[in-house]
Order: sequence, then structure tokens, then C-alpha cells
Amino acid sequence: MPDADLPAVLVCRRLLPAGRDLLLTRCQIREGGLDATPQELVELAPGVAAIVADPTVPVGEALLEAAGEGLRVIANYAVGYDNIDLEACRARGIAVTNTPGVLTNATAELALALTLAAARRITEAEAELRDGRWRGWDPGDRLGLELSGATIGVVGMGRIGRRYAELVAPMAGAILYVSRSGKPDAEIELGATKVPMDELLARSDVVSLHVPASPETSGLIASAELRAMNPHAILINTARGSLVDTEALASALHDRAIGAAGLDVYENEPDVPPSLLDAPRCVLLPHIGSATTRARDAMAVLVAEDVLAVLDGAEPANRVV
Repeated sequence: MPDADLPAVLVCRRLLPAGRDLLLTRCQIREGGLDATPQELVELAPGVAAIVADPTVPVGEALLEAAGEGLRVIANYAVGYDNIDLEACRARGIAVTNTPGVLTNATAELALALTLAAARRITEAEAELRDGRWRGWDPGDRLGLELSGATIGVVGMGRIGRRYAELVAPMAGAILYVSRSGKPDAEIELGATKVPMDELLARSDVVSLHVPASPETSGLIASAELRAMNPHAILINTARGSLVDTEALASALHDRAIGAAGLDVYENEPDVPPSLLDAPRCVLLPHIGSATTRARDAMAVLVAEDVLAVLDGAEPANRVV
């Protein structure tokens, strides 16, 4: 039986044992589960001191109101926190934390995997073989983009964008980047060049997105941007689905306005529009950017440590509000 004297933590969906066990040493846990509905979370929330959310869980007025005045921290099991109403939390004096740094390698590596898969049309080729449609070696079949010597465009040179640039640098002929501020270390160490967005789109063979979701970045890549890209170019998105206009991308792929795409995130997850599922030369993954044992365990530990810090009256290490 949980100790009623211990502070209650609402784990909205699931927290891996690396973090869950740490919380259980000093808290009681109410767990929604992977299929928890917003209403079920509201019913579990009264009296909790902390909420552990993730990108699939909207944290807004209803959930905050249900938790009550004792709620002190929202710990998001992710780097991004666009699922949380930050202003509502700020107005209530509720801390919001995230899990930066520990998933950098995992997400950058997946972006590289998507780049390679889209460039060489790997999923199409595998499907052809598995379906029994392969009729032997054909010199004109499944021709793709060679990355050696390619110009790589990195949109957002933060932790993950920088790591992706490091991974592709040995192959790249040039690395272009867009960022609010210059990154002299990346320019010196990787030979990266800061350029305006329109130049990056026009020159790049690969455009990889690594910026957070915000009103400013919503629809960052839409019809005009896709038409500005090279017809052989590849678009990669491991950041947030809202950055890309899905219908515009599907249309661009059908019209061969761009060469290929590789996506791990979508506008209305877990729903993926049929137009995208039917689009040619498009590699689709189910939001697994941070899905390595090392990264997800480290994220869980950060979540638990930040919750416990706030409950102790200390400053959490990864506070965003």
C-alpha cells in the first residue's frame, strides 16, 4: 500500500524503472498508463505534487486545475515541451523541466539513419524484395543520392543539430546551417557556414530540421520552401511534426519537386495522414528518435531527479519555467 504521507506524483503514461524506482523511494505514484485519456488523467490528478508528462500528453488548464494548489512541478519526459501550457504554469508558480543532453546522440544518430535510408531508398528496396517483386539486378533500379561530397543543410545548430553535423561531416562536401546566432565552434571544427534559410534550401542536397516547435517555427517547411529545394534534395525531420506542412510535403514528393523525405515526427501523432503514407520515396518512423536504452533510461533519471529537487525546495537542473 502506498504511504499516504508521501507526496503523490502523477505519471501520466509510463516512466521507465530507472526513474520510477528513484521516485518510489520518496513518493507515491499514480500511473495513467499508455492508453490513459485526458479525462482519466484529470481524475487521477487531485492532490498530486508533481506530474510526469511526455510529448503526447497535453498539460493545460484542465489538468492543472484538477491537480490543485499543491502541484509544484511538471517534469516532461522529453526535450521539447510544446505540449505544456507554459504561461499557465508560470502564472501558478509551477516549475517545468525537460530532459536535454542525454538524448542528443540517439536523436542525431536516427537523423543520420533516416538520411541514409532516404538517400538510398532503402525501405522501398526492402519492400520490393520482401513482396517478391525483385527481378534481379537492374542498372536503372532504385537510383538514389550519394552523400559523399553532398551539401548538408542543418536547420538549427543546437545540441542535436550540432551532433548531426558532426556525424555527417566525414561524408559532406559542405555543411550549411541556419541558426539565430552564429556557431563559431562548428564553423572552425566542422567547416560549417551560416547562411540565410533561402540559400540553405537552394544549395543543400539534404535539409535536416533540428529546431523546437513554437509559433515561429510552425509550418517552417511548406509549399514555397519545398519548391525552393533541389529536385533531388532530401528533407529530414526528427524535431517536431509541426515544422512541416504534411500535405505540401506529400504533394512535393508526388510531383517530384524534391527527391525524398525521412520523418520520425508528425503533426497529429499518432495519426499519420494517408497522403503521407501513400507518398513515394518517403521513409516513415514512429517517433523513435530517443529510443535507445541508454537515452530513455537517462531521461527517466533526469525526470525523477528534477521532481525530487523541486519537492526538496531546490532548483531543478533542467528547469525551463
